[in-house]
Amino acid sequence: MTARAARAAAAAVAVAAAHGVRSGTPRVLHDGVNAVVHLAPAPVVARVATLTPLLRPDPARPSGREVALATALVEAGAAVVPPSGLLPPGPHVHDGLTLTFWTHVEVLPRTPTPAEVAAELVGLHRHLAALPVSGSPLDTPLDDLAVFAERAGDWGVEPAVRARVAEQLDALRPRLAGPVQVLHGDAHPGNLLATPEGWRWTDLEDTCAGPATWDLACLRLTSRLDGRAALDAMAGPSDAELAPWLELRRLHAQAWTTVVAGHQTRGSAGSR
Repeated sequence: MTARAARAAAAAVAVAAAHGVRSGTPRVLHDGVNAVVHLAPAPVVARVATLTPLLRPDPARPSGREVALATALVEAGAAVVPPSGLLPPGPHVHDGLTLTFWTHVEVLPRTPTPAEVAAELVGLHRHLAALPVSGSPLDTPLDDLAVFAERAGDWGVEPAVRARVAEQLDALRPRLAGPVQVLHGDAHPGNLLATPEGWRWTDLEDTCAGPATWDLACLRLTSRLDGRAALDAMAGPSDAELAPWLELRRLHAQAWTTVVAGHQTRGSAGSR
């Protein structure tokens, strides 16, 4: 376990204990942009923003959005992992870290087929389209990239590369129009969990308002299955129609990849 993940686990245990939820054997399920910690034996999972603040200076904002959206979707009957009901889901702040708490679900070792993920995304979009819209369209990827262009020099990115990202972003903005609704924001199969109760969407931290084509671009470019087949299963747009969204998705993914790669050896126990 990295030192970063250990710090996240300690913060999760402390906040949960302050609300009467004890964890004897916390288990780090994932150590990436967020650390995901199962507070076993309690059926509670903490998401702790460890690297998130590098591109999102106020991590409580996306965390708060995620909890609010998941709560609304659960109330509407959507297939999402619910916030925890054993303690306030947050966001909380402890030891300088922002945390949220979620219901632990049993995850089965199964990956969706293109047709399955297509059907689940269509169903999720049906619920999302019924929710009130707030925020500027696509503020999550656009704001992240603006911060990247400004701050990526801290991670060794050359000024010419940062300038090119800023130029690409400026050129893309007018091409990203369309009907606006609430979006998942990171709708790839890795965020669709197989559970005994059926498929459940998770990781709504990148939610924003915008055209549904942003979520479709996220699915199209996944490396976990044939994204084109998934879009075809829902009679989705062609790659040519998705072109600006695909470009934005590639830029956004590369920015986060750079952030994570630049911190792989920092805060580790001995050596992300």
